[in-house]
Amino acid sequence: MSGLNRLNSVDWNHEEKDYQDIELHDENENDVKNDLNAKDGFLVNIMNSVRKAKKVKPALDCDDTESKDSGIVPSLNGEHRDGENGLEGDRGNWANQIEFFLSCLAYAVGIGNVWRFPYKCYKNGGGVFLIPYLLMLFLAALPLFYMELILGQFSQLGPNKIFGRISPLFRGLGYGMLCISIYVSIYYNVIIAWCIYYMFAGFTSKLEWASCDNWFNTPDCYTPEFDSTCQASPFPGGSTWWNNTCIPTHVYCQSHAHLEGFNHTHCFQRNTNNFVSLSSLHNRISPAEEYFKRGMLGMETGTDLDNLGALNFNLVGCLLVAWILVLLCLIKGVKSSGKVVWFTALFPYVVLVILLIRGVTLPGASNGIYFFLMPKWEKLRDITVWTDAATQIFYSLGPGFGGLITLASYNKRNSNCQRDAVLIAIANSATSIFAGFVIFSILGFMAQELNVDVSEVVEGGTALAFVAYPTAVTKLPVSPLWSFLFFSMLLTLGLDSQFTTVETVITAIYDEFPNMRNNKITVVGSVCVIGFLLGVPICLQGGYYLFVLLDWYSGSWSLILLSVIEIVMISWIYGLEDFNKDIRSMGLKTNRFVQMYWNICWRFTTPILLSAVLIFTFAEYKPASDGGYEFPLWSNIIGWAIAISSVIVVIPFGVYELIKTWKNGWPLRKLIEFDYIWRTQSRALCEAASNTITAISDDPRKCALSPEDIMRRDLLMSHIKLGRSDEKVIMSSLKSYKQ
Repeated sequence: MSGLNRLNSVDWNHEEKDYQDIELHDENENDVKNDLNAKDGFLVNIMNSVRKAKKVKPALDCDDTESKDSGIVPSLNGEHRDGENGLEGDRGNWANQIEFFLSCLAYAVGIGNVWRFPYKCYKNGGGVFLIPYLLMLFLAALPLFYMELILGQFSQLGPNKIFGRISPLFRGLGYGMLCISIYVSIYYNVIIAWCIYYMFAGFTSKLEWASCDNWFNTPDCYTPEFDSTCQASPFPGGSTWWNNTCIPTHVYCQSHAHLEGFNHTHCFQRNTNNFVSLSSLHNRISPAEEYFKRGMLGMETGTDLDNLGALNFNLVGCLLVAWILVLLCLIKGVKSSGKVVWFTALFPYVVLVILLIRGVTLPGASNGIYFFLMPKWEKLRDITVWTDAATQIFYSLGPGFGGLITLASYNKRNSNCQRDAVLIAIANSATSIFAGFVIFSILGFMAQELNVDVSEVVEGGTALAFVAYPTAVTKLPVSPLWSFLFFSMLLTLGLDSQFTTVETVITAIYDEFPNMRNNKITVVGSVCVIGFLLGVPICLQGGYYLFVLLDWYSGSWSLILLSVIEIVMISWIYGLEDFNKDIRSMGLKTNRFVQMYWNICWRFTTPILLSAVLIFTFAEYKPASDGGYEFPLWSNIIGWAIAISSVIVVIPFGVYELIKTWKNGWPLRKLIEFDYIWRTQSRALCEAASNTITAISDDPRKCALSPEDIMRRDLLMSHIKLGRSDEKVIMSSLKSYKQ
């Protein structure tokens, strides 16, 4: 029997014969393999592997949407990829759509919404900043966010596998994303450790960072509040606050600059007849800043990257607790993390509401909110404002890390990820604005208490979270309570993002080695132990500078570059026509205007805007620094190596695919062609889940076949697109066969 007749002997109608009985008879199997050339041998493999993979149920009714993956992912060159997709039940799914939504929301809404956005908004024109921020949201960040959800949900694969299916040349793109996720997970959990430290430090009747009489304080410890007690000094010329007491101004001026005392705020330089501000004679440091750097981090005078000092075992303990929390929450994958996010995703909103109610009732709160929203229209002409808006919303939503693809890969194939993407993006931006009201209401109160301008107390990043806000809570009644609430909120915000980042790495391991799914405790435990050990150096006395170095380089321009490559690959190489068919196969339908919006963004606005941000990032590059400390050259070289590593990892995989294509004599276009077999299987499974029929066939009797039959038939039908004449003969015969 010829190979073609063998294929025609397949009974596609389950009413008469179950295809579990289909087999290629051994007596003529050699003849079949000889008849088919090497590039058509995959058809025989498909038929055999369908039979062997599992016992398949009879045809399902069209209403049954609970179909499972067949587990068969043959490749075009005849190699099997059994288990790479795996059964959906083996890979795992979210228990319900709400858990997926909360996990994505928790991933997007992180610490940056609280400690970075309010400062960026204030610095870049107040309310005017919302104009470029929202434009960048809808023209760049949201389309990429939605695209990654589609990729994960459609493919049911992690970032290390999906891009090789779409374009073998860019197979390493997902591994580049994994590199960034690994770097970020190392130092991000250190932030969580800091939050844990502050939470425990708040269990006291008096916060240690409220005064200058602690073991970690220096003579330079100073606040305007303390200094105001020196104004009524009986000393001639007044006195000022230094070394935790009020000392005469003339003594202070003489000891610091050999000047004469003049009054409470100035010294006098007689030889030039100039007045010198007391604040310019030395670096005045707030108690909260000294607590953060000297009390918690253990930094000393002279601590830097050339002198990292000893290990801070208190921080090591907090870091261990942080990784144990991650381990416990991810021990069962999405099954366990999906339950945890019910608390960690919603608790921060409860705390924000409580803090806002308390904040707006404080004197001076209106001044702080005014500074937060006061529009400065001239800022719109500053290109920095636009790039800050783009980077803020881009890093906040979190595309490019691989986390969104990972979360969506555990989603049901027929879930409405378009709705989720829009709602999460809006909720994320609304949370940032809401957090701005909370933070600036408290900072306004703090400025009034210190009798200074709001601009003098505004900080961003770690300075806001661990210096400015802790200083503010010391002015509140029952300050330990407010401190605990604030840092517990930061803790949950950080854990949510960390869960997804670590889960991305774990999922990549599972997708690379499917058998490891049977050893989840070992895999998750090993990842957490390695992450802990890599984070220990940041717990050195000078480890804070290692933290700054990683934060400065690990997810900067490299993340944007990988995102540009990703969206160009989907829009221009894979093609939006095929991508939209993938979307429709999942049952996601939109009107033509919405679809036009997505297509324009994917094809033009998102890659153009991200490319512009990338160029500006390079143009405005500055070596790493922290305050007045400039990082040495060797550390910046290491930083560049970290950034480049996540990009350069793409090259070896591309070279490997190029060599494989050349050795097999395949045309070079195969390097940028998607895997027809994988795509057809995925579409068939999506159709079965969403109970829809794509444009591949208009035959309503297709519903009489099981999802596995649909996949098997479409695998053969799709192969005609490779353009080989022998496949056209097979397809012609299939079409002529009565179904």
